[in-house]
Amino acid sequence: MAITSANQLELLQTAEAVAREKMIDPALVIEAMEESLARAAKSRYGAEMDIRVSIDRKTGKATFTRVRTVIDPEEEELENYQAQLTPDQAKQYLDDPKPGDTIVDEVPPVDMGRIAAQSAKQVILQKVREAERDRQFEEFKDRAGTIINGQVKREEYGNVIVDVGTGEAVLRRNEKIGRESYRPNDRIRCYIKDVRREPRGPQIFLSRTAPEFMAELFKMEVPEIYDGIIEIKAVARDPGSRAKIAVISYDNSIDPVGACVGMRGSRVQAVVNELQGEKIDIIPWNEDQATFLVNALQPAEVSKVVIDEEAARIEVVVPDDQLSLAIGRRGQNVRLASQLTGLDIDIMTEEQESARRQAEFEERTKLFMDTLDLDEFFAQLLVSEGFTNLEEVAYVEIDELLVIDGVDEDTANELQARARDHLEALNKAALDKAIELGAEQSLIDFEGLTPQMVQALASDGVKTLEDFATCADWELAGGWTTVDGERVKDDGLLEPFDVSLEEAQHMVMTARIQLGWVDPADLVAEEGDAEEGDAETEEAGA
Repeated sequence: MAITSANQLELLQTAEAVAREKMIDPALVIEAMEESLARAAKSRYGAEMDIRVSIDRKTGKATFTRVRTVIDPEEEELENYQAQLTPDQAKQYLDDPKPGDTIVDEVPPVDMGRIAAQSAKQVILQKVREAERDRQFEEFKDRAGTIINGQVKREEYGNVIVDVGTGEAVLRRNEKIGRESYRPNDRIRCYIKDVRREPRGPQIFLSRTAPEFMAELFKMEVPEIYDGIIEIKAVARDPGSRAKIAVISYDNSIDPVGACVGMRGSRVQAVVNELQGEKIDIIPWNEDQATFLVNALQPAEVSKVVIDEEAARIEVVVPDDQLSLAIGRRGQNVRLASQLTGLDIDIMTEEQESARRQAEFEERTKLFMDTLDLDEFFAQLLVSEGFTNLEEVAYVEIDELLVIDGVDEDTANELQARARDHLEALNKAALDKAIELGAEQSLIDFEGLTPQMVQALASDGVKTLEDFATCADWELAGGWTTVDGERVKDDGLLEPFDVSLEEAQHMVMTARIQLGWVDPADLVAEEGDAEEGDAETEEAGA
């Protein structure tokens, strides 16, 4: 078919119809038509030619032009004689041609054969499809993290395909609440977890198991959360079974738990119904970790809490009859409390804690009896006063020993002398063993390392200061790694000596400076930049 013989307004009418159907800009459809016509013209006039088509937005008239560019023959070689000209060749078209100038000639419209028309149609469809995908992505990319209502279209391999109005979204099998099942045309409410741009189009991933879904549901049901008077600080879920949500009120006159529960439980019940009967514990959030944990373990009663901040672990002591309640069915209660607080929780009964403390008492008593040549009664006195190791006895202020019943100055000096003699013997044995293992003097003389530490390092192959300087801080101090959602302990070489992560970092950096691997001036500059960055962040937050 020839463009000249077609009704020119048909192009505009077609573009508007397609744009209206696909809900995209008509200009994008016209640009696709221009590109398709240009491609058809190139197949007629030659692929080397730079043929361009312009469709008048008012009349629909298509104008075909050939574009040639003037190049500098000294800088680039004339390769395409159909689309390039030298300045000398261009003088017949322009008075003073310069590199970069273009010469535009109108060419006759082409007759589009069946193959060319089919090719043009494919180009238009492809461009329209791309424009539609871009529109969908732009529409949904800013809606990630919100709730959307949709209609179930079908189910594929356990994944639910949801019609969300201008596109389709996927509710994966692992994002569904366990016992839920859907049929086509069912209404469904989901949380938009992620929106990705992919070659096959924007992919919208939904979730009904995400903790954020519950938080958004409460925001819809509780006006105080929407207004910012109450804040949801943490959410932990066992989807379809039980959940815990921690809330705090910034208005002293408003009870955060009561506001979330609502009159006769109306607000929380609306969320429970949406989540297929999932039981929800609403907990007041508290800055004090111990208080917050006691709240999080409700309805169990807690006798005592011991926090190890460095290891991010916490020990909870409960009455004997509260143990099963604190742990919950299949460990659910303690698991949710752990997720809510971000701490690993060890639960023990009062009887178990008493037995452990007794074992520690006996172990320390035996240590003092064996090393200081004391009788059991005197060793127990030391332990009762809080002494846990030989270093404390050897280097504590003598006044702290004199407060023990029956200990005078001579006895205190004798105790410290025995403790120091024993420690020196241990140090000498450890040093001899380290040297036997191959520890070099550079490592032995390094400040901050005891002979026992050097022995532990040498036993693991760290025998020189260079070896020590290549160690990571966590290799020395230990730490925790999350594997498949479970926290796994990484044992450190110097962890038995209570070396903290900060101390390990300092020692490793000091070793690198001594070896000349790091310039102290660079460290000062980096610290200054970090402080400036922190200050800017604080100002931005303010």
